[in-house]
Amino acid sequence: MAGGTGSRLFPCTAVTNKHLLAVFNQPMIYYPLQTMVAAGVKEILLVSTKEHIDEFKKLLSKNNEFGDINFSFAIQKGAGGIAQGLSLGQKFVGKDKVFLILGDNLIGDNLQKAVLDFDQQGTGACMFLKKVSEPSKFEVAVISGNKVTSTQEKPMAPKSDLVVAGVYMFDNQVWQIISGIQPSIRGELEITDVNNY
Repeated sequence: MAGGTGSRLFPCTAVTNKHLLAVFNQPMIYYPLQTMVAAGVKEILLVSTKEHIDEFKKLLSKNNEFGDINFSFAIQKGAGGIAQGLSLGQKFVGKDKVFLILGDNLIGDNLQKAVLDFDQQGTGACMFLKKVSEPSKFEVAVISGNKVTSTQEKPMAPKSDLVVAGVYMFDNQVWQIISGIQPSIRGELEITDVNNY
């Protein structure tokens, strides 16, 4: 997922997508793509806006950085939310499971074992969590034992210091879940609602 307006990074994002901005020596989008490739993913659907999709196509078609990865592209019209952007991948995914990383996430760990474990898991979902000092700025995970029982979007009084890191795995039920959720007050289909289901 590489959509959004990047308004908090303006004026850097006045003429380009925030995911194309450099972080150290490469575009930000390379980091989540490298994480997916290292985890064994061979087919990637990149979702972005109409204004920027051609920039991603140009960047990824002229680069051997990712070897024989098959890239496809989808356009998210407007600010419909992460869940709405994810829904654009239903035909691309088919009956397979889904591995979703937000395009502005820099993950230091190799997730291959987690992907393999999830593949063996049958049904369900998996989300990655990160301990932070100010959880009220994020989607906070509510934990019981070793399971996430719910999540809260930017709560005033967080129930934990573990936040959802923007890396998700879903079984094929996710399409049904997305079709059953309603837009939030912001008018978006929220990934928090999918996670809570």
